[in-house]
Amino acid sequence: MGRIFETRKHTMFARWDRMAKQFARIGKDITIAVKAGGSDPNANPMLRRVVQNARAINMPKDKVEAAIKRASGKDATSFEEILYEGYAPHGIAVIVETATDNPTRTVANVRMHFNKGGGNLASNGSVLFGFKRMGVFRLHPEGVQAEELELELIDHGLEEMGESTGEKGEPQLVLRCSYTDFGQLQKAIEDRNITPISAELEYVAQTPTELPENQANEVLALIDRLEQDDDVQKVFHNLA
Repeated sequence: MGRIFETRKHTMFARWDRMAKQFARIGKDITIAVKAGGSDPNANPMLRRVVQNARAINMPKDKVEAAIKRASGKDATSFEEILYEGYAPHGIAVIVETATDNPTRTVANVRMHFNKGGGNLASNGSVLFGFKRMGVFRLHPEGVQAEELELELIDHGLEEMGESTGEKGEPQLVLRCSYTDFGQLQKAIEDRNITPISAELEYVAQTPTELPENQANEVLALIDRLEQDDDVQKVFHNLA
């Protein structure tokens, strides 16, 4: 009984840690969006996207509003967005997206994570060529006529549309567009009164690499290390 309780407690704390990390990431995204385009989501598509993503992870409305208010103040922290490239074990390409107020600390930590995880930090451009930066929208499929929507959105930048499952196993529609068409597709989706589960800019691997399970687990362990770092916003890779 005691062991079961300890396991449950560990799972609960891990969930809390993950939620805190997600909220911190959204908080930084809000700060960057507000500084770039103002504090009104209706007039700032970038902020509107971040607020939608906050809802997707169940971030409380009062926390979102408080983050927008903080970001609007003259004492708000300024974050620099920096991209790092590297290799995980077995040659898997990795892109690390960070937002930091101390680049010296961040690059040292990212390099440490790669080294301890059996990989290595690489120079700019080493792996980026293998990825395409894309807008990625995830929608609830209920009530959506997928084929009809796909035809309508092609004229607004839609490049790919498919099905996937969320973290809890729920079905999702996944729409992708070029980075430069993100705003256009976002507006077209909103004009159809569809609220995305999430809307992100992602680096999508053009040639995914398959590995045996034991090797894949080594890669995933490094990715997890990177994702736990406070300065890291997102990690992308080409592991299938």
